[in-house]
Amino acid sequence: MATLSSSRQKALLRKYARNVKFLMMLVSICLIVYSLPKQAKFSYEIEKGKIWNQKDLISPYNFAILKTQIEIQNDRKNALASTTQLYQLNTDVAQQQIDGFKTDLEIKWHNAGIDDHKKSKYILAGTDLLAAVYDKGVLNINSKYPKNQSYPITILEKNVATEKNTAELFTRESALVYCSEILNKGDDIDKTFLLDLLQNRIQINVVYDDKLTNRFEAEVLEGLSLTRGMVQKGDVIISKGSVVSDDAYQKLESYKKAFEDNARTNGNPKLVLAGQFLLVTITIALLMIFLYLFRKDIYADNRLVSLILLVITAMLFTLSMAINLQLPYLYAIPYCIVPIIIRILFDTRLALNIHLLVVLIAGFFVPNSFEFAYFEITAGMVSIYSIKNLVRREQFLISAVIITFTYFVAFLGIALIREGSLVDIDWRSFVPFVVSVLLTLLAYPLIYLFEKIFAITSDITLIELTNTNAPLLREMAFTAPGTFQHSLQVANLAENAIYAIGGNALLVRAGALYHDIGKMENPLFFIENQNSGFNPHDKLPYEESAQIIIRHVYKGIEMAEKANIPDIVIDFIRTHHGNTRVDYFYQSYLKNFPEKIINENTFRYPGPIPFSKEAGVLMLADSVEAASRSLKEPDEKSISALVDRIVKYKLDQNQLKDSNITLKDLETIKSIFKRMLMSIYHVRIDY
Repeated sequence: MATLSSSRQKALLRKYARNVKFLMMLVSICLIVYSLPKQAKFSYEIEKGKIWNQKDLISPYNFAILKTQIEIQNDRKNALASTTQLYQLNTDVAQQQIDGFKTDLEIKWHNAGIDDHKKSKYILAGTDLLAAVYDKGVLNINSKYPKNQSYPITILEKNVATEKNTAELFTRESALVYCSEILNKGDDIDKTFLLDLLQNRIQINVVYDDKLTNRFEAEVLEGLSLTRGMVQKGDVIISKGSVVSDDAYQKLESYKKAFEDNARTNGNPKLVLAGQFLLVTITIALLMIFLYLFRKDIYADNRLVSLILLVITAMLFTLSMAINLQLPYLYAIPYCIVPIIIRILFDTRLALNIHLLVVLIAGFFVPNSFEFAYFEITAGMVSIYSIKNLVRREQFLISAVIITFTYFVAFLGIALIREGSLVDIDWRSFVPFVVSVLLTLLAYPLIYLFEKIFAITSDITLIELTNTNAPLLREMAFTAPGTFQHSLQVANLAENAIYAIGGNALLVRAGALYHDIGKMENPLFFIENQNSGFNPHDKLPYEESAQIIIRHVYKGIEMAEKANIPDIVIDFIRTHHGNTRVDYFYQSYLKNFPEKIINENTFRYPGPIPFSKEAGVLMLADSVEAASRSLKEPDEKSISALVDRIVKYKLDQNQLKDSNITLKDLETIKSIFKRMLMSIYHVRIDY
């Protein structure tokens, strides 16, 4: 019943697969459109220093010319420089300190040894000095200014402002110097005694009000104008053939801002939404057409289609959120992560196609679309090319360095066109590109996550599988060393052949290394592991020997599944003998039992035949390498004849009809096999 239910589910999935595909497309389109900023698109690309090749641009309405960031910064700097700092006058300090002085004098007078008749004179001198000091004011110098520098300030006394300069006020140090100088002019007063009392009573009564000053500065900055001048309706913003100078560039930027604001206010948001829906629909449709025409295997698998749509939607959603949140550094988003993920999980053509489509959509909503497209298309292409043949993990880091260099060259080129000078380039603007490249390294864990969720085998996984220290390969090297050496030779043959005719070299290498792991069950029943001259098949019936040989396919599949080897690699174990016969035992049976009726399937591998170019190449490499071991005197002629005979046999047996290998490919494969086998057996070639 469980099997029947599972079959029904699969049948239903096949029946409604197309509907599910269209539903996924619709959901992806809706999510992308929903997240995109709902604003009209400005019609012109603005590049400083370029010739304006459009028609004369006439202003359709009045708009203000925006100041540049440099102008705004200068205005802010000048405004802050002209803003005085605010101080509060504490009127209570003077009386408190004078009263304190009198108390201190009373306490210390009896021990001073001074005539009591002079007491009133000391009190009067001290209070006069303190009154004079506090009347002028004692302040603390703001740490923002040098100690010897004077500057204007505003002193508030009960909300009444008075403008003064710090040079007109005392500090505690200068107040004490002032008191000392006055006392030096007087007679009959113990200066040391009185100064000792005064220095403890000279306190700050003009206090810097940081909170009020900051609020005042903020109000001044808020009141600064962000515009300079106006462009009137009907004025020429820029003429055809003129250079986009700094002034013209600022006018164009101002017009763009005014256009977008006007469209946001007066435009029909439903029509904007409809336009975005059409654009995104065309893009997703083009992707599906590409898959249908060139990658039908992916198009037929909704699981893989959903992964591709998820990656595209996530990237565009991230960009849209950054635009909606008005993040200043859109180039910090890791756009190259999309082509890298698609390249590792699928192939180069699909990665480039998807990257171009993503950049096309994004270009409608980012500033300076042409610059954006140039940056991201070139960087994306470089990221794809740099990992075309991924054989080491460190290629990710190498790729990141190459992408950074590409960004830098593009940034420098565009900056030179725009500024016309190395001095005026704002190198800080390159920092977001570096951040983008660093975030691109997140592709590595994301690929691992997608592999687990969508059951895909990436080149990274294949790299790990082809490590000869992998558990199954290490066990085979110990249990069946002859088979292990055979697998290594087959891997080298197949890998070189697939490089030449085009295909996944990593995949074919992984398949070659694991294709014979089933021989570990009974290694001595396979000739490459027989070292003592004893052959256990000599004591077995031909049918049983054939079944033991055939069993290594079943056992290999079982061992691979138990070790969680990906299905795409297990397929090489299934297909490396196709549905051919175990001819040695079959022919021996016919020779020794000519009168018996024979069931040919007893001597035939279960199949299926290879259904990919990589599997077909592996089958040929496996047969050629195994047969070459039987050559008694390998030379150029015998090796060439052997390779030709085996390839012809596989063709005659229809083993390669589903593997997408052309006759031209076969000639290339044979040439490579012959050359490599002659190198293996140290055959000298006659020139």
